[in-house]
Amino acid sequence: MAVTWTKSLITRKRVWKDGLFTITVDAPNVLPFTAGQFLQLGLVDEENHIHRPYSVASPHGTELEFYIVLIEDGELTPLLWALNEGDSLDVSERAAGRFTLERAPDADNLWLVATGTGLAPYIAMLRTEEPWERYQRICVVHGVRHEQDLSYQDELCAYGEQYPGRFAYVPATTRDEFSTGLQGRIPSLFEEGSLEEFAETSLTSTDSTILLCGNPAMLDDMELQLERRGMKRHRSRAPGQIVVERYW
Repeated sequence: MAVTWTKSLITRKRVWKDGLFTITVDAPNVLPFTAGQFLQLGLVDEENHIHRPYSVASPHGTELEFYIVLIEDGELTPLLWALNEGDSLDVSERAAGRFTLERAPDADNLWLVATGTGLAPYIAMLRTEEPWERYQRICVVHGVRHEQDLSYQDELCAYGEQYPGRFAYVPATTRDEFSTGLQGRIPSLFEEGSLEEFAETSLTSTDSTILLCGNPAMLDDMELQLERRGMKRHRSRAPGQIVVERYW
């Protein structure tokens, strides 16, 4: 299907660290979509229109956020990294993707587990009413290499104050020692019980739904660990507890 493009303007650019950034764009012509879906971003480079899909880190609205990491040898991210407030880019008119809470079963606990920029769809979901109305407790696990790679921390911590007793934020680094979070790969931390202990929340087939987004190695290893606990992929004809989004 051909993509219909809408011209959009960058209104803000937040640099979390060199090469890791969020751009906010004024995109009033983007059609309504569900939090967790993705849009295409595009730019013209030497007469070629280069575009890639990016999960939107905000619900539908006039302004939309995109959480992006620079890939040094990539075709598009170096162009996006060079943009600043006031610059324009193309955004697809229509969103796509099925990684939404509409596909997630009800449960007491909702676990949102991500590595890197896989956090983006969860930021969008948390800014809507749906997760807070459907789940008693929400746990966000964000795995990165270095502490400086952690983003949206102020917003995530604020949810704990806004919803006391209903929210847990679990940051984890693989390269740095981290005094206020965990150190290690997410699957290993889950296997040893550290995730549940830190979040003060259980993760079982009887009480939890888990969404996984990010690095393929994390997704594969977490699914294996979850299956050992009797959890399985959620499908309409075969209900389960796991919903997965593969970034690449």
